[in-house]
Amino acid sequence: MENKNLNYKIGTKVIMKKQHPCGTNEWEIIRTGADIKIKCINCGRTVLIPRIEFNKKLKKIISEEGKI
Repeated sequence: MENKNLNYKIGTKVIMKKQHPCGTNEWEIIRTGADIKIKCINCGRTVLIPRIEFNKKLKKIISEEGKI
């Protein structure tokens, strides 16, 4: 990903490189900070990932319909 947006907003939908076991790779950001908390769009499972690791695993930002 050439343009890394390091200021993520709550509610932003993203696609990660690896697929979740439920069958989708679409996630929604629900918490930001030193760690990023994301929720699976399909099954609702939440995962807390360090920001550096999240930046490496991020494939694409789908929509930025979030609040700050």
